[in-house]
Amino acid sequence: MKHIGFLIFTMFFTFVQGQDKKGMTIYKSQEQFWGTWSLISVENINADGSKVSPYGEHPAGMLIFTKTGKYAIQILKVNRNKVLANDKDKATTEENATLVRGNNSHFGTYTIDANKQIIVFNIQHAFYPNWEGVAQVRTYSLKNNLLTYTVTTPTSGGAAVAKVVWRKDW
Repeated sequence: MKHIGFLIFTMFFTFVQGQDKKGMTIYKSQEQFWGTWSLISVENINADGSKVSPYGEHPAGMLIFTKTGKYAIQILKVNRNKVLANDKDKATTEENATLVRGNNSHFGTYTIDANKQIIVFNIQHAFYPNWEGVAQVRTYSLKNNLLTYTVTTPTSGGAAVAKVVWRKDW
């Protein structure tokens, strides 16, 4: 009976230890992403090679990665005009168009494959509704607390790709 108890204990300990090692691998690969990031730049690169900064030269933004696998992104053009009526329901067509072009936000869950250098954003809700329910795969690099990733389907459509750069907040 003692031997059976010892065998069960040994098997359980080995199982738990194996789980911890696997969990630590996931933990270590994602831990460097956890927290808040400040937006440095968004640059759309068109098929002809020309470049456009859709949110201006110095956009504002925040990216949050949680250790529970959730994320939120907010990107804003800094120099936006205020709505003259001081009521968003009374904004003119032109004011609304400017607000739409100066904003990008979405949230959901994420996964990271550090070996392939891929982030997958599983978008639950987005300012741009065409992205809702979509899993967007983005290649990334992470160097010197700068996260750079490529968006192959930017909100501008067409054949453009976007290069987005974030700096880790400490």
